[in-house]
Amino acid sequence: MNWAESKKIKIAILDLYEGHANQGMRCIREIINTWAEHNQLEVNFDEFDVRLKEEIPDTSYHIYISTGGPGSPLETIGTNWEQKYFKWLQSIEEWNNNATNIPKHVFFICHSFQLICRHYKIGNVCKRKSTSFGVFPVHKLEEGNEEMVFENLKEPFYVVDSRDYQVIEPNYSILREMGAKILAIEKNRPHVPFERAIMAVRFNDYFIGTQFHPEADAIGMKLHLLTEEKKATVILNHGEEKWRSMVEQLGDPEKILWTYNHILPNFLNHAVGVLTEA
Repeated sequence: MNWAESKKIKIAILDLYEGHANQGMRCIREIINTWAEHNQLEVNFDEFDVRLKEEIPDTSYHIYISTGGPGSPLETIGTNWEQKYFKWLQSIEEWNNNATNIPKHVFFICHSFQLICRHYKIGNVCKRKSTSFGVFPVHKLEEGNEEMVFENLKEPFYVVDSRDYQVIEPNYSILREMGAKILAIEKNRPHVPFERAIMAVRFNDYFIGTQFHPEADAIGMKLHLLTEEKKATVILNHGEEKWRSMVEQLGDPEKILWTYNHILPNFLNHAVGVLTEA
């Protein structure tokens, strides 16, 4: 039974967390459930443990969300799970290239974003000089202002960033050949001699990704940071000033809560809009 007959949305979540404790999966589940309830849609989603169990979804889903995860995006080349992951990606590309098919939309988050940028060779994926951790402003480029998934985002908008790696030095010839667009870059830091990292890319009409975590739940993250264990960990690794700054900014409805309420819901709205038109 197809979409037109059933009106049921099937979503696959590709879990790249490798069994590590995280807030990302909970946040993605909550966004999907809230969005489905708000739009009075019947939505079923399945989760696939890509790295530990080498689970990969088939092409029966309408929408795919590929998560963040731990570790280096450079050290898994040739692993079984990564080969299966890129085989899945190829299957979605082939599906979307068939004009008789209803296109499938994919959102790539953080670690997934780095893998895809490396796969397409659209920039230099490399280790940062230091870990980026906290709430930071992100700046939209001209293409970002025209991006439907970024609709109603402020300039700058604020994101939760947690990464040791980055994508810099974009390869514009490959970007042009793909029809890809850089949507946003990280905050300007005139006091340091480093190139600003790419923070979001529209890879094609149906693939989009962000270096940051658009699923980050401000309320849940704030409660998490207020636990004694997490507070002690953040202060140990990043200092008390960073901990206080994050707690304060997570309480600002114009920052992380705004991003949470717009990017992934906009992505889901756009994907379902394409389904409806088809």
